[in-house]
Amino acid sequence: MEWTITSTLILAVGIIVAYLLGSINFAIIVTRLFKKGDIRDYGSGNAGMTNVLRTVGKTAALLTLIGDFSKGILSVLFVRLLILLFHIPTDISALVIFDYLVAFAALIGHLFPVFYGFKGGKGILVSAGAMLILSPWALLCCFVVFMLFAATTRYISLGSIAAGVTYPIANLFLTWMQYGAVHWLEVILSALIGALVIFMHRANIKRLLSGTESKVSFKKKTTEPNKQ
Repeated sequence: MEWTITSTLILAVGIIVAYLLGSINFAIIVTRLFKKGDIRDYGSGNAGMTNVLRTVGKTAALLTLIGDFSKGILSVLFVRLLILLFHIPTDISALVIFDYLVAFAALIGHLFPVFYGFKGGKGILVSAGAMLILSPWALLCCFVVFMLFAATTRYISLGSIAAGVTYPIANLFLTWMQYGAVHWLEVILSALIGALVIFMHRANIKRLLSGTESKVSFKKKTTEPNKQ
């Protein structure tokens, strides 16, 4: 694809909109709607679905899941809509660049939301939403791995970390099966997303290694102080 002023502007608009969408943190919004204050003041201090599940309940966690998952979907669909509306010719590599840069922007918005003092969640759900459009089979692979680790250990963080590792590996094999050769651009970009998600779980990794990480419970809520 030949980069033009129009295509560059569309990519820039897509990135800005994706970041702003990502910055809409549903864990914070939903918790406030349930009149529980700021979710970042409870439990792990993370503005994500797992902390909402632990501190507010299943209904709030479900609403958070739907909201954060949708951000990833809408971000990628928005830039694709712009490409169609402005008749931008794209080959596979160009579309991958558009899609992944926009997905990355939505993830950055979720992690560092401009609306909430740049302190957000850890990005699993928004990444999963983008993956549904980018590579649904890779999402399925990540979901299976996530469920395997989360269900057997009851550590949601361990399942999330394992899914982050799986994402680029799944794309490596899936692109090889689809194109007859590894599409390294897609593998590298998905590895960046996976690496960022894993990096945001660094505190969880320390707690997992020390044996102090909290296991998820579907039976009761907790309002224990923040774990910094």
